Amino acid sequence: MTLEPTRGDKFSFGLWTVGWQARDPFGDATRPALDPVDAVRRLADLGAYGVTFHDDDLVPFGSTESDRDARIARFRKALDATGLVVPMATTNLFTHPVFKDGALTSNDRSIRRYALRKVIRNLDLAAELGAHTYVFWGGREGSETDAAKDVGAALDRYREALDTLAGYVLDQGYGLRFALEPKPNEPRGDILLPTIGHALAFASTLEHHDMVGVNPEVGHEQMAGLNFVHGVAQALWQGKLFHIDLNGQRGIRFDQDLVFGHGDVLSAFFLVDLLEHGGLAGAGQAGGAVGSGAATGGPAYDGPRHFDYKPGRTEDADGVWASAAANMRTYLLLRERARAFRADPRVHAALAASRVPELAVPTLSPGETTADLLADRTAWEDFDPDAAAARGYAYTQLEQLAVEHLLGAR
Repeated sequence: MTLEPTRGDKFSFGLWTVGWQARDPFGDATRPALDPVDAVRRLADLGAYGVTFHDDDLVPFGSTESDRDARIARFRKALDATGLVVPMATTNLFTHPVFKDGALTSNDRSIRRYALRKVIRNLDLAAELGAHTYVFWGGREGSETDAAKDVGAALDRYREALDTLAGYVLDQGYGLRFALEPKPNEPRGDILLPTIGHALAFASTLEHHDMVGVNPEVGHEQMAGLNFVHGVAQALWQGKLFHIDLNGQRGIRFDQDLVFGHGDVLSAFFLVDLLEHGGLAGAGQAGGAVGSGAATGGPAYDGPRHFDYKPGRTEDADGVWASAAANMRTYLLLRERARAFRADPRVHAALAASRVPELAVPTLSPGETTADLLADRTAWEDFDPDAAAARGYAYTQLEQLAVEHLLGAR
């Protein structure tokens, strides 16, 4: 078992994660500010491959041009020295009071125009630093009262903004893809595009919809009481999982941003299995125990495993780096457990008993027509629904095998 992260694992962290000073609505910072260059060096030492940032994480809001240039130069020098890459970047459109009613969907037109300029400036930097994905989290795009926001008009403005920015990226030849990050609430009472499904539906309306996918986050979907593994599976199915944020969450409450796996660990197990291997339908069949997504019933994910968590407010500087390492170690542990689960003949037998592989078989045979279906007496006239209803699916046995593999009992 290999539990030391390598660059090939594609583990990445945001500057805002390890750099969080632990302020919350009820208390001031418990840790000093972290120099982005120090963050790059420490993450490289831990085995990470990438670092991500909001514009304001790297260059404080309101900095002069000369200060901005100097900070970017230092950051680039640290990247070159450590070999870390910048796979993703984003824009802070939520901290400054100017964005209190949103940025791209603010009722104030002048603020929307300012927000577009802020994003464009950071798109240039993201491209310069080699990023491939640009994330849009609309934390302030929403409202606390239905009287304050015309949702249809807000979505028009959201779409206008994404179309404008996508057009800019294409004109510049940057090669960036956009990823929408859903969240149901916090900091706004209700945020636009609250779930993976909302974001996927919205993306389909965009002029350049082919270059817009999603960046789902574990805690955000679980805050809405939804199954994160199902949401990610649909994003993969639609070819829209452009990036992913991993962390931990304990149910429907505030956004906890725990270390990955330090919440619903069974969900984390199945998530890692999905990301590494794809669907379960082909598991255990020829060539399908471990390997490519195509061999295991669905597409596996080959992008960064990005940790969007917050070190506990109780932690000192050493605790920050211990928590960063814990994210990667937990992922690697779950990956090993998922591999063992896939390779277990008892799991193969349980999957067959549950008829999971049968779900990958088309309901209509190749070339079969609706007329052929209507002529097939076994599909209706001779079908015994009572006998079919009496058959069990052995899901409890299958789930227990997953739990035992997760706990290291098998």
